[in-house]
Amino acid sequence: MNLTDDIALAARLADAAGAAIRPHFRTALDSDRKGDATPVTIADREAEKAMRAILGTERPGDGIIGEEFGNERSGASRQWVLDPIDGTAGFLAGRPIFGTLIALMVDGWPLVGIIDQPISGERWVGAMGMPTLFNGAETRTRPCRELSGATLATTGPHYFDDHQGEHFMALAAQTDHKRMVMGGDCYNYAMLASGQLDVVCEAGLKLYDFAALIPVVEGAGGTMADWNGDPLNADSDGHVIALGDPARLEDVVEALTCHH
Repeated sequence: MNLTDDIALAARLADAAGAAIRPHFRTALDSDRKGDATPVTIADREAEKAMRAILGTERPGDGIIGEEFGNERSGASRQWVLDPIDGTAGFLAGRPIFGTLIALMVDGWPLVGIIDQPISGERWVGAMGMPTLFNGAETRTRPCRELSGATLATTGPHYFDDHQGEHFMALAAQTDHKRMVMGGDCYNYAMLASGQLDVVCEAGLKLYDFAALIPVVEGAGGTMADWNGDPLNADSDGHVIALGDPARLEDVVEALTCHH
């Protein structure tokens, strides 16, 4: 499957989203609360509209799964999965560690993924069977010989319910918890792909939160799975782990299924 045209199109989508987002960064934005109480801004909406406009012209037969404006042509085998601003809370706080996430899924499996940080000008591009590129150069995850030396990241403890939180803390206890990182949303997965972090663990993610991350992490030599260690796809339940070193997958899954 030749993904060259799709990768180029995904990059154009990221350019368009960035152009819509940058004028709003660190301005006095109003945010509304969505049904699930997460904040959304005019920047989120304008960025997604810009991406949808391009897809409507270039790929009118493909489906779209977007955070802000829902699903179109959900029967299509090719689906573009869009999260215009992953990390809206960080964006609203003026922190340039949010990202635009763009994925192309075919029959429920993500084949192309982009993590784009439009303020710092950083872009990670992953595609099935290809090495992940960071601003055009290959990037790799780092080895992690044992869990006790691993740096773990998560967006925040408030995203776990009590039950999930117990499992997360059981994992955290087995890692180098003095170096644990909180906050960061998709940026943590980008840092893992670039060899700066070892493990990311989250729950409650939606498809548009994780689809784009998979080709990026896996093309850099890492692996992503659910908390049972199974591969992620359109039907996954939102329990997500990413590992820079796939050899640690069993250790992480075992730590998460903690016994009290």
